[in-house]
Amino acid sequence: MSTTPTTRTAAETTFGNVLDFDLQGTLAGYWIAVLRVITGYWFLHAGFTKFSVVAGEPFDASGYLLNATGSPIAGLFAWVAGTPWLMDLTNLMVPAGEFLIGLGLIVGALVRLASFFGVLLMSFFYLGNADWAHGLVNGDLMGLLLFVTLATLGAGRILGLDAYLEKLDFANTRIAKFLLG
Repeated sequence: MSTTPTTRTAAETTFGNVLDFDLQGTLAGYWIAVLRVITGYWFLHAGFTKFSVVAGEPFDASGYLLNATGSPIAGLFAWVAGTPWLMDLTNLMVPAGEFLIGLGLIVGALVRLASFFGVLLMSFFYLGNADWAHGLVNGDLMGLLLFVTLATLGAGRILGLDAYLEKLDFANTRIAKFLLG
């Protein structure tokens, strides 16, 4: 049994370290940037069209929440719909969250943070639309996987503002490494 400490190479990682992909200037890197911008547009547009100044009426998620009867989290959705302050918060946060997630992805700023909230929203959408008569794979699951991919690959570093933000002093902190990329 060896007592010498093991060293990790740059490609190895643990949960506490950020895996660094060198995708700058590669075809794969440009494809990741395209995925980031398209996913960002998808969410920016979804949020923007829910704003009352655009839609003509205030956004109301109560119908969606109350009609998710086949969902494994139908009880949570019914509780949210039946709690006035939580319903008001949901009606504010869904359009604003979608818009801000989309904006962050399009400009490539705080991509991992935006992707985390994208995964959170897509998880709720996936579980809320739990009509799996045609299988478990649907558009909501694919959206969730897109967000996981963008966060994992640090998509904001490729033609995004995160590449510039990472050069600032605050970017050397552990929390910044999880938010940027």
